[in-house]
Amino acid sequence: MTLHLPQPVDAYFTADKADGEAVSNCFTANAVVKDEGHTYQGQAAIKKWKDDVATKYTYTCDPFACESQNGKTVVTCRLQGNFPGSPADLRFLFQLTGNKIESLEVIP
Repeated sequence: MTLHLPQPVDAYFTADKADGEAVSNCFTANAVVKDEGHTYQGQAAIKKWKDDVATKYTYTCDPFACESQNGKTVVTCRLQGNFPGSPADLRFLFQLTGNKIESLEVIP
């Protein structure tokens, strides 16, 4: 079964395999990311967030479910790597604006 993700979400998961710059380009200029109790606003902060995660951990993220809830795209992924609690299924809540991501919240 092939999982069909909206283009901005698919672009995010593809960019996540590259670097923080590629990830930050998936977001609007004033986008907000919430992850592990922290909030990151704007492309520069999002780039730093992804670069910091890539420095600390090596991981793969494999989306296996996608649904729409309350106007958001909710993607469930299996995250595996060298982080505490691996593997883990995480939910990624995306709010999209056009072909960019307006907000992302990562929920364990």
